[in-house]
Amino acid sequence: MDVILNLLDPQWWLTMLGAFATVGVIAIIFAETGLLVGFFLPGDSLLVAAGIFSSAAAAQGLGIEPLSLPTLLVGTPLAAILGAQLGHLLGARIGRKLFDKPDSRLFKKEHVEKAEHYFEKFGPAKAVVAARFMPIVRTFMNPVAGVLEMDARKFFVWNVVGGVVWVEALLLLGYFLGSKVEGIDKYILPGVFLIVVLSLVPIVREVLKNRKAGAVAEPKGKHHAGR
Repeated sequence: MDVILNLLDPQWWLTMLGAFATVGVIAIIFAETGLLVGFFLPGDSLLVAAGIFSSAAAAQGLGIEPLSLPTLLVGTPLAAILGAQLGHLLGARIGRKLFDKPDSRLFKKEHVEKAEHYFEKFGPAKAVVAARFMPIVRTFMNPVAGVLEMDARKFFVWNVVGGVVWVEALLLLGYFLGSKVEGIDKYILPGVFLIVVLSLVPIVREVLKNRKAGAVAEPKGKHHAGR
């Protein structure tokens, strides 16, 4: 349990990475968006935390060197875009076989199904952008887009839009908080919890909506069967 909590805690990552924290954040964002096994990595919360600890005052409170904000503002969106491109390429080249594996601790078919659901619901362009703000879904959306044969040029355009907006917004939000809120390092864990909860709201709402629709459809089916 402690290991899982550490993996979800951006402060733990930044402390562990130490002097390599800036490069480490860029690498983690690439892995979370481009490698299927990276879905458990802290994307949203890590970006906000990286922005916060780009401030010298906040970094001093954690006992680390400040991260390089200019490097993050350039390198992190590139990593997010390249990671997503890799995911799309894998989906397009390997196809459905990429997901033909039994459920395990690191892979659940429901993750793929959620990504496919949003792809069909919003359409390719909106889905690729919206998925950036949904944990787990953003990892699986890219290969799903490849499997479902989303045009490579169209994917690239909306991948760039989504990647830049997602990364820069969260980094700059973190930097603003780190610069303006005194003792911000004390509020990181509650903040991480809030970010995770807010980012999961669309997924939970969709699950409840589908269950409600299924519950309504089932009695109707039984009624017709009784006839």
